[in-house]
Amino acid sequence: MAATAVGRWAVGAAASSAPSWASELLTGAGAHKLLTLVIVDDGERVLLGRKKRGFGEGYYNGFGGKVEPGETVREAAERELHEEACIVAEDMKEAGILVFAFDDQPLPWEVHVFSATKFKGEPTETEEMAPIWFKHGDVPYEKMWADDIHWYPMFLGRRYFRGVFAFSKSTLLWHTLLEGP
Repeated sequence: MAATAVGRWAVGAAASSAPSWASELLTGAGAHKLLTLVIVDDGERVLLGRKKRGFGEGYYNGFGGKVEPGETVREAAERELHEEACIVAEDMKEAGILVFAFDDQPLPWEVHVFSATKFKGEPTETEEMAPIWFKHGDVPYEKMWADDIHWYPMFLGRRYFRGVFAFSKSTLLWHTLLEGP
């Protein structure tokens, strides 16, 4: 997705309530940071990882990270899932796109979210993540990023979503969320 497409998500009536720094960051024609997130969902449970170090330490999240030069978004998602949980998705598909603006980051983050229902291997703790299964009704939102409670229900309902979220540190200040491609 081009930076201009990211900006379109924040434009309109909802954008008037966004913090001015976030609106400027999201509507600018500048670059963005491209990332991935993979969540394994077997229909009753989701596999999340407790982040053990770095950005988001202590929070539960899917598995993912930066897209490296020369990689496609999908290749990065597959690599990150294997590096962080020691598994290989067999049926990975794109579930949504999230865009984040942080008041202490120079670029917006464009995160491609993938789902998988089947995988090879055994989820294994790594230096970065500790994989844990949660029933759909027991997703630990209180120990996750504040945006998750907004889009996870769409993810769990297998509905494609797009969202834009503005954070100051770990506090969610503003968001907009749409269903569909």
